[in-house]
Amino acid sequence: MPVTDARARATAPAVLTPRLRLVLVLLLAAQFMLAVDFSVLNVALPVIGTGLGFPAAHLQWIGTAFALCAAGFTLLFGRVADLFGRRRLFLGGLAVLGAASLLGGLAGNPEVLIAARVLQGLATAAVTPAGLSLLTTSFPEGPLREKALGLNGALMSAGFTTGAILGGLLTDLLSWRWAFFVNVPVALAVLLVAPAVVAESRPDGRPRLDVPGALSVTLGLLAVVLGLTQAGEHGWGAPSALLPAGAGAVLLIVFGAVERRVAEPLVPLGVLGRRSVAWGNAAGLIAFLTETSLVFLLTLYLQEVLGFSPLAAGLSFGVLGAGTVVGGSAAPKVIGRIGSARTLIGGGILQAGCTAALLGLGDTRSSLGLLLVATFAGGVGNMLVIVGFMVTATSGLADREQGLATGLATMTQQIGITMGTPVMSAVATAATTGTGAAAVLGGLRAAIAVNAALVLLSTLTSALFLRGPRPGPR
Repeated sequence: MPVTDARARATAPAVLTPRLRLVLVLLLAAQFMLAVDFSVLNVALPVIGTGLGFPAAHLQWIGTAFALCAAGFTLLFGRVADLFGRRRLFLGGLAVLGAASLLGGLAGNPEVLIAARVLQGLATAAVTPAGLSLLTTSFPEGPLREKALGLNGALMSAGFTTGAILGGLLTDLLSWRWAFFVNVPVALAVLLVAPAVVAESRPDGRPRLDVPGALSVTLGLLAVVLGLTQAGEHGWGAPSALLPAGAGAVLLIVFGAVERRVAEPLVPLGVLGRRSVAWGNAAGLIAFLTETSLVFLLTLYLQEVLGFSPLAAGLSFGVLGAGTVVGGSAAPKVIGRIGSARTLIGGGILQAGCTAALLGLGDTRSSLGLLLVATFAGGVGNMLVIVGFMVTATSGLADREQGLATGLATMTQQIGITMGTPVMSAVATAATTGTGAAAVLGGLRAAIAVNAALVLLSTLTSALFLRGPRPGPR
């Protein structure tokens, strides 16, 4: 273990003080709310379309507008948080999120709703890395940071599942508008309390912002995410998918060239060159891509093969949510025993095995038991990977680089979530021959097999490149 790591562990608080406990609650509440926003409107899309006169062909832009901004701007805002103050960006982003949610709930036409989703995406891109960097700087490397990151990962993953359930309940019992309104009191409560308990965090000096790098990476990510979302809608060979994806790839290459030449790069290549950062984020990308897309595949299975209602299908994922909470709670203890890299690898093996077990799903409701057991255990494994990735990718870095590290981790998370559904949708569609439940099941099995293979490949690469010593006694 490097000297700096050992010193950080030696000086880290041994217990949560009342103030740190309140800081943790506030930051976790904000992160959970952001995770819910990713999926809370999915069930409500048809109702929104009818209520606002939204053309069915354009309904996907309710999700795309959010995903574009949330993924495209997160790296930029992560660095802005380092330069100008993490608490300042966190609170400003929350204020925008609350206002955007109110705007979305009051929207009377599609244009206002899309504008609200754009603002929600921008707020998410600001609040997520700022909140995560406040978490890592408030809790020095050691058991408390691992516990905080474990709870953060569990709540974010559970939030994605909760969003689907909550969206169905709010839409059925009240109105789709409450999927927006529910954010307002949470944002307001955090805004009122956080300034008194969350300390500002920023470097002593204020380096210049790398404007060429910021423009090229932001535009590149926006183009890539747009290409991915269009691929899910129109197919991978469609010009509307290939052109933005190709342009995005070129812009990201330009970004790499810019970072090699500027004096104060947005992303120092020395940070990206660290194995823990590069391969930790690679594992995190696959973890988010595979688990969120598996929810999509199993939603199709439950509704189109087993005939469940949307609400019943959403409620079935409560077991997966419970698995993520168990995994997130257990992850810090596992990391304390075997280290973050080994935790990540062990979680990947468990997730891959449970995903492969889902290949045994049939076309009768007797398969529901297998689905529930496999998704629970797979959720535990996935959360071990996610917490292992978060700890690995943010450890061994100075506080002045935490906004960058958490920005990269957040970008990884959001791109993984954005990529998962179009990738697996394309695989399932290509493998579906004919019509009817049997044909749908065949396509879903092919996509589940690809999903399991991706998890296994990621686990093997992590085993090769993230080998590290066991932690010392605590």
